[in-house]
Amino acid sequence: MKYAIIGAGGTGGCLGFFLEKAGKDVTLIARGKHLEAIRKNGLTIQKLWDESRETLPVKACTAEEYKETPDVILICVKGYSMDETVPAIKKIAGKETVVIPILNIYGTGGRLQKKLPELTVPDGCIYVSANILEPGVILQHGKILRVVFGARKPEEETEKMREVTKDMASDEMEVVLSENIRRDAMVKFSYVSPIGAAGLYCNAVAADFQREGEQREMFKALVREITALSHAMGIEFEEDLVERNLKILSSLSPEATTSMQRDVMEGKRSEMDGLVYEVVRMGREYKVSMPQYEKAAACFREQGIL
Repeated sequence: MKYAIIGAGGTGGCLGFFLEKAGKDVTLIARGKHLEAIRKNGLTIQKLWDESRETLPVKACTAEEYKETPDVILICVKGYSMDETVPAIKKIAGKETVVIPILNIYGTGGRLQKKLPELTVPDGCIYVSANILEPGVILQHGKILRVVFGARKPEEETEKMREVTKDMASDEMEVVLSENIRRDAMVKFSYVSPIGAAGLYCNAVAADFQREGEQREMFKALVREITALSHAMGIEFEEDLVERNLKILSSLSPEATTSMQRDVMEGKRSEMDGLVYEVVRMGREYKVSMPQYEKAAACFREQGIL
């Protein structure tokens, strides 16, 4: 299968690297100095937990330069940039191409499907913690690399999705075809939204959440509020999300931060609207009390964070 990955940051870069390492036909669609460095030197993964480095040659180009028809398009951009990928997807996708958005924001597959009615667009999410350290170099903060995707309705699942699941999986990447992607995507959101909000509000790194204290308690409270919201939406879980998410946190290097923290600290546009403000709006819509989210959102709005 041919894979095109739109976005070569922490998420797309990791996927591209490990797909290449597994011997897949993969192309990163990137831009700027990061693209130049990948073309010149290859793509490097540096592991935060042991500082080891590994470099592989990975095909990379701009969206305009890409001339192939991929079997799979993985969307790995920030939530606010998703709509910008639509022209590129329309240009390169074939009738059988599966488009998998792997973003932090909940429900992106359904929104993208409306813009691409002729294509197969399941919902998806990914478990990975990584960022661009420097052009051509991705810093991976933890060992988890897990992709989950699936059709929003059972009857919409296709044989191609099942083939993609088997083809993508490798020793270093787990790939799951979900039978309940609405639930499973919310499970992921129950981690990434609270840790983004708490990390920024508390100005904290993973180590602060790995030990008992106010930061850890705020994170747990935010997860409980997401759980309550999910229940109001008719989504039930098979496990305690607080315990599950604390386990994920425990696997990260102590210095790890979230992409939203890094974006805000660097003065960049962040995913604040989708990760925090939208949760507050949903809480009000479903009449769920969300005091920790309300507190964090008020603080961020005061600071003018978008």
